[in-house]
Amino acid sequence: MNSAQHTAFQAGSGVSADTLLLAIASISAVLYLTWLAWIALTQYRAWNAERTTAFDMTWTIIRASILVLLLGYFLRP
Repeated sequence: MNSAQHTAFQAGSGVSADTLLLAIASISAVLYLTWLAWIALTQYRAWNAERTTAFDMTWTIIRASILVLLLGYFLRP
């Protein structure tokens, strides 16, 4: 954004674009980290109840972690 667009955005919305981008990135980070914790807990419970193997549990958590890392990279402010 150039300076005129930045000023118009701040006048229209009441917050700067950088603040809004940080808020959106923070909310997204909380959501996908909560999702990762939910995946890990669900996999642990399945492994504890012997419904899945340790390899499957680990592989699922690693795949979810890679997805979270990619999301964090692309949604950074």
